[in-house]
Amino acid sequence: MHTHKRQDPDQIDTSLGYEKSDARVSGVVTFLVVLSIVAAVIGGITYGMGGWMNARMSKEDGPKSKWAQPVEDRPLGNMVSSAEMEKSVASSALSNPTPRVQSDDGNQDVAELHAREDLLLEHYSWVNQAQGKVRIPIERAMELVAQRGLPVATRMDQGPLLAGDERLAVAVPLTNGFARTGYELDQAAMTGRKER
Repeated sequence: MHTHKRQDPDQIDTSLGYEKSDARVSGVVTFLVVLSIVAAVIGGITYGMGGWMNARMSKEDGPKSKWAQPVEDRPLGNMVSSAEMEKSVASSALSNPTPRVQSDDGNQDVAELHAREDLLLEHYSWVNQAQGKVRIPIERAMELVAQRGLPVATRMDQGPLLAGDERLAVAVPLTNGFARTGYELDQAAMTGRKER
């Protein structure tokens, strides 16, 4: 048996730039053999488990029927959408309780939300009829605010500004915070074309 002696680092000759002794081949071969055996054992175990699980699922599912067979759908091509099918899907969606699965990308839902908001913003409606509270159209509300003005809050004294600070003042809001979606603009353009 070959024994490997440790050398003192000060006694090692580094003039060649590499070690004079080679790595032991027996250690590399042992590692590769053990790795191959472990890989084969794990592969055999997983293959056996997969076969056992498939057999159990087949037993629980019962014999295959014509409905469980794969179907080649390439000859069908693109299926044409029909108006009757869309109406039946829409009517079944209305008859089912909420929350319902969306049948489109949500654009129609947003358009319907904006239409409901428009009804609230553009018409008179009761907030609480018993108390006599009425919701007024936003145009009328803006006219009233322009005539009467907004209530002014009492000014609170602020401390002195620090170096580099300045008092901020916003003259007008930058936006009213509402914008139609692209889908709604397209729908409005299409209905405008149809009416003409």
